[in-house]
Amino acid sequence: MGRGRAKAKQTKVARELKYHSPNTDLTALQRELAGSGKSEHNFDDDKNFVDDDDEDHADDDPDPWARPTR
Repeated sequence: MGRGRAKAKQTKVARELKYHSPNTDLTALQRELAGSGKSEHNFDDDKNFVDDDDEDHADDDPDPWARPTR
């Protein structure tokens, strides 16, 4: 039953976000977007990474809906 009140609150919050934007610090945004142009992630470490999780668990769980073999 309490769905009406929750939906009304969500609608109110969505309307506030849509029409009343908070004061944006444009200088901070400009600094963030300008950045140093260098990523913190080192992509050289990724070339030795192998994701083989799917291969390890492929046969662990049989399909419960599969027909039994005769």
